[in-house]
Amino acid sequence: MQSSEVVVPPAVEATRWIAVACVLGLIVLGLAWELWLPARPSPWVVKVFPLCIPVTGLLKRRMYTYRWVSLLVWAYFMEGVVRYNEGWPAALQVALSLVLFAACGLHVRLRLRSAK
Repeated sequence: MQSSEVVVPPAVEATRWIAVACVLGLIVLGLAWELWLPARPSPWVVKVFPLCIPVTGLLKRRMYTYRWVSLLVWAYFMEGVVRYNEGWPAALQVALSLVLFAACGLHVRLRLRSAK
């Protein structure tokens, strides 16, 4: 009797959880930055909605999602760079964006390598 369970290398699984954590971190940071950190709520809170879309695909290990998230994340990186004068939220957004990009890229690379 064969098991239908697929064995996933630990490095691939680690990059998956790092990517999910970074996306969730960017969502929480975006909500906090636009709703609670300024003196008044900003309508720019809608910027987190595109980040909500890939969460399911990341959790379901969809390769396509990892590929397009690695492109989407650059918009959040650029926002953090442009808003650098706003302090630690900008620095955290830049850091989360860079880690997310690295995790997605490494995840795709490791999955392709393990598939061979």
